Amino acid sequence: MTEHESALLRYAARLVNSSSAAQDVVQNVFIKCFRGGYMDSVAPGAMKSWLFRVTHNEAVDHVRREARLTVLHEEHGEESCHNPAGSDPGDTASQDERREMVFRALARLNPREKQVVLLRLQEGLSYREIADVTRRTTGNVGNILHHAVKKLAKRLKKEVGAANVSGMT
Repeated sequence: MTEHESALLRYAARLVNSSSAAQDVVQNVFIKCFRGGYMDSVAPGAMKSWLFRVTHNEAVDHVRREARLTVLHEEHGEESCHNPAGSDPGDTASQDERREMVFRALARLNPREKQVVLLRLQEGLSYREIADVTRRTTGNVGNILHHAVKKLAKRLKKEVGAANVSGMT
């Protein structure tokens, strides 16, 4: 648990977009694993990829639960006043602003792309390790990663251009 907890927390936090929710997700993973006795049945060499897969599944379940709740809240909130979210202010992009742009672009990737990008760039897993976590081939992992990075680059270029234009007006 100690060996993998921080990496699982980082990964879950990006999947669920919340560090506190990530703590819940990882806690649920370890509780389920220990209660179910699954930890003893996993080969020591496969533990890392197995834990990432279980964490991913738990995070997806969490996101789905939250999405259902959000829909209910939005339906209820439509009857009251509308307050659309605005864009981030700022003339020049500081390091924090750039990081937020990346996270926003990352959040718009589909779950499969987001999973592969996070495992590769944030956790530094190899294509083989990502393939083990996601139960895909290494070729498929490379293909997903290639297209996801292209999408991210396109979205970031567009967002940086929009930020520069809004800074001039």
